Amino acid sequence: MLALTERTMSWNQPPARTTLLRAKSNAGRLRRALTEPEKRLWWHLRNRLPLGDTHFRRQVPIGSYIADFCCLGARLVIEVDGGQHTTDQAVDYDNRRTAYLESQGFHVLRFANNEIVQSINSVLDTIYAALVRATPTPSPSPQGGGEMQR
Repeated sequence: MLALTERTMSWNQPPARTTLLRAKSNAGRLRRALTEPEKRLWWHLRNRLPLGDTHFRRQVPIGSYIADFCCLGARLVIEVDGGQHTTDQAVDYDNRRTAYLESQGFHVLRFANNEIVQSINSVLDTIYAALVRATPTPSPSPQGGGEMQR
């Protein structure tokens, strides 16, 4: 994993959005043309994911890339991969893309279309675990590590 810079380390700050204009316009087009697995996952992210304070967006431009789904607060990107992602060239591109997103402070989860269609509960469990991992733990109280003072 690439080292994070100070500006990307804060979990509650929006990412630096040096988005290219082309990525931004493509995101709008992609939002209107979701695949069936993406539609299914989107419904579950909005209606079934049992964790408060998670707000997912779809087709989010980050730099010159477009994340299929993104929870900015948890710095979590979810990618839905179809069969076109199995070629050597596509795998190389996906690796570069993942490295860039991680360098921006995001954790990236990838799911194949068939995983979403056949095992949606397993997919949601994985996403839930990543969201719980990303939730910050409150600091102990300054009076003594969280213990009550008498």
